Amino acid sequence: MADVAVQPAVEPAVKQATQAVVQIDGCSKWYGHVLGVSEVSWTVRGGIVGLLGPNGAGKSTLMKMIVGLLRPTRGRVAVFGQEPSRSPDARRRIGYCPEHENLYDELTALEWVTCMAQLSGVPRARARADAERALVEMGLQESLKRRVRGFSKGMRQRTKLAQCLVHDPQLLILDEPLTGVDPIARAEIVDRIQDAAASGKTVIVSSHVLYEIEALTEEIIVIYRGQVLAEGNIYEIRTLIDKHPHRIRIECDRPRELGEGLAGEDHVVTLAFERAAVVVETAEPDRCYDRIGKVVLERKIHVRGLTSPDNNLGAVFDYLTGGTARSVGG
Repeated sequence: MADVAVQPAVEPAVKQATQAVVQIDGCSKWYGHVLGVSEVSWTVRGGIVGLLGPNGAGKSTLMKMIVGLLRPTRGRVAVFGQEPSRSPDARRRIGYCPEHENLYDELTALEWVTCMAQLSGVPRARARADAERALVEMGLQESLKRRVRGFSKGMRQRTKLAQCLVHDPQLLILDEPLTGVDPIARAEIVDRIQDAAASGKTVIVSSHVLYEIEALTEEIIVIYRGQVLAEGNIYEIRTLIDKHPHRIRIECDRPRELGEGLAGEDHVVTLAFERAAVVVETAEPDRCYDRIGKVVLERKIHVRGLTSPDNNLGAVFDYLTGGTARSVGG
């Protein structure tokens, strides 16, 4: 099998033919002698994009450059065609939910989000009503007038998201928004993010919970040690990593008979048998799927399930980072 470079640049299958929302060209950021990100180029045109990388990979640095909190040491960042660190107009169109928090604990949730709404450009006469709406949308209707000091981690996260959305921005930058959130609230937040994208907003979201990113979007960018390893559709990226055989798991009533029918194929690398399944490793998944179908029909094997353990975000991330960065937080 051919060994490809682990830096595929995959274009998403469908992109909006509009001006780029975010355009990053050859950006590097140094913190003294420490390199935060290195020669990153990236274009975001719309929808939801998942930003993945382990602790210290450069995710937060990249997000802070997009919202204008940091300027690149070298290169250029443009949001809606403007440099965010210099353009108040570009910043007004951004909603930012940082990973870390420093809320004013003596304020109520409603007071704090109202203040943030005004700072984001919402007129004073409308700010309180908009803040209340944003908090209710995040499920905090019973806690509007409670001081933030007594909030759980999950409630604080939802309050941060409310301030991110209160001024109706066009671009959402969400840095680990699901950290510390209970499963019910997590599902509600995921729904809210999807609703925002469905309404036309662009969302860039980082997370250490891979299956949640996978539930949100198929478009990802993987950053590792300050560099972009891959971007685009996770399934297209997976097809480029051809030094790793694809695994296919078939649950059936006669796994050994199915394995016998696949054993002589030149594209089959290994076969492994489980109690009621056979796992095939293949260098050519399309040919393998065709052969599986033929053997099943010819031998009248009853198939209960067919999955690919490799066609998921966790496997793609492991392959791209060499399995050394399985924990993706930070």
